[in-house]
Amino acid sequence: MNRPIVYTLKTCPACIKLKESLTQRGIDFEEREVDDNQAWLDEALKYGDMVPITVYADGRVEIGYANMISCFIA
Repeated sequence: MNRPIVYTLKTCPACIKLKESLTQRGIDFEEREVDDNQAWLDEALKYGDMVPITVYADGRVEIGYANMISCFIA
């Protein structure tokens, strides 16, 4: 099974809530903190300029979480 990739910032409230929700629902995911890695930031910017960004194995991309204010990365 391919895990979704979730691009986050450490201090982003929407990112924290999304990770908590995925964990509570038992969904395994790969987190990529863009404030720790330039390559991951560059990847995330291909999808948008706000996190959280969730990329699913089927190619679907979701930006943000539950109508919360997301955090800009650019």
